[in-house]
Amino acid sequence: MDRRRFTLASLGAATACTRKPAPQGLRVRLAIGGAAQLVYLPTTLADRLGFYREESLDVTLQDFPGGSKALQALLGGSADVVSGFFDHTIQMAALPPGEARHLTAFVNMLQYPGLALVVSPKAKKPVRRIEDLTGTTVGVTAPGSSTHFFVNYLLAKASVAVADVSITGIGHGASALAALESGRVDAAIMTDPGLSELLDRDPKVTRLADTRTAAGVREVFGVAQYPASVLYAPSDWIRRNLEVTHRLARAMKRTLAWIVGHTAEQIAAKMPPEYQGPNPALYREALFASMPIFNPNGALSLEGAETVKKVLGYSIPAVRDMPLDIKLTFTNEFIDAD
Repeated sequence: MDRRRFTLASLGAATACTRKPAPQGLRVRLAIGGAAQLVYLPTTLADRLGFYREESLDVTLQDFPGGSKALQALLGGSADVVSGFFDHTIQMAALPPGEARHLTAFVNMLQYPGLALVVSPKAKKPVRRIEDLTGTTVGVTAPGSSTHFFVNYLLAKASVAVADVSITGIGHGASALAALESGRVDAAIMTDPGLSELLDRDPKVTRLADTRTAAGVREVFGVAQYPASVLYAPSDWIRRNLEVTHRLARAMKRTLAWIVGHTAEQIAAKMPPEYQGPNPALYREALFASMPIFNPNGALSLEGAETVKKVLGYSIPAVRDMPLDIKLTFTNEFIDAD
């Protein structure tokens, strides 16, 4: 069976066209690779807007310090679905036979990854370009996370040996900001709202790469869209839970449409106060700067998926060397169903 096909027709014609009644409280344990990061905002926003409940879903959101930790929760059986980066579906498919896990992304929340590589104001040596990172320490959310893969790709593009750079996990948000500003790391991958807070404190901070815009994505990856935050789950779980997957995808698609139709101020007002930190105005500014990253239709392009595979190959030799049909790692079937 083609793992990418999930035969929504088996739910009945009414499912693909209308919202047919479903049992109350279809339970889903949803792991997030850092809920306060704006790259995962749609996952929490869907809950705040009540869209999960309107789809008769009882969703428990589980927050983790990075995408790799959320993936571990899924593999360990404590989560059903992950709100994480698309990279991990490819990473798991490329494991040796007997170890590989078939994961499928079924909603693409971002068209740009929203990651930036920035230099610490207290870096132990001048860093003005990626080549200068030799001999430095670079912070990522967690080793093995998508931010780690991103660093490896940038180093490879600049012909810098990965072994010549020390990688350390610093989480995200306040902990990442503290690591940068204290000089514990010489550079780090940042996302909003932490990135905007850093730039507000020191507008002269050097950005070696910034993928919050179409121009930045084109410069770094050479493509128009680079899928990042997605909803993914084991392919066999999706087959057993077609109705739940369909409703999750519909809730997220409604959320992405809601984002497009509202201002940064209106979106910020719906988010948990603790996500906004001590400076809600700065959070709104960060959200305004990040508005272009959100994917209005939830679909994932083949070109984008192939580019992610190429980028991941710089970190994982098995991805680079093993024949892998990228079409088996994602589907737009649930997004296109309504």
